[in-house]
Amino acid sequence: MPEICVHDVFLVCNYGILPAWALLIALPTSPWTQRIVHSMLVPVVLAVVYVWAFIANPDLPQGGGFTTLGGVMAMFTSPWIALAGWVHYLIFDLFIGAWEVRDAGRRGIRHVYVVPCLIATLIAGPVGLASYLLLRMLFRGDPMLAEVAP
Repeated sequence: MPEICVHDVFLVCNYGILPAWALLIALPTSPWTQRIVHSMLVPVVLAVVYVWAFIANPDLPQGGGFTTLGGVMAMFTSPWIALAGWVHYLIFDLFIGAWEVRDAGRRGIRHVYVVPCLIATLIAGPVGLASYLLLRMLFRGDPMLAEVAP
């Protein structure tokens, strides 16, 4: 059996998530978007990759850990740990983008206004989330993050 290359797994994950983002941006109410993006499919698949990346690299880099910046930097010297970190971002950014679309729909915010926030969330998650929250404040004046009934 051929050895799995961390770079290939990175490319599959990195480019494999883009169709989900395309659905969120271009077809937010499509049944395909519901089945793929608003289901557990993508997060669970990526979570398996995330766990596998840690298992594939059982030896932590020298000085690695999560309690200091230096320790985190040392952790990311391992390609497998860096892959796990990137997959972590991919999962959470898509989750936030999907939430933005659902929340905007519940609040009656037109999707065309949400698209720039989605692009920002894809590129720089916290900036995209903050931009969506500001958009939501502009349209609805509600500073709370409580869910609105569908």
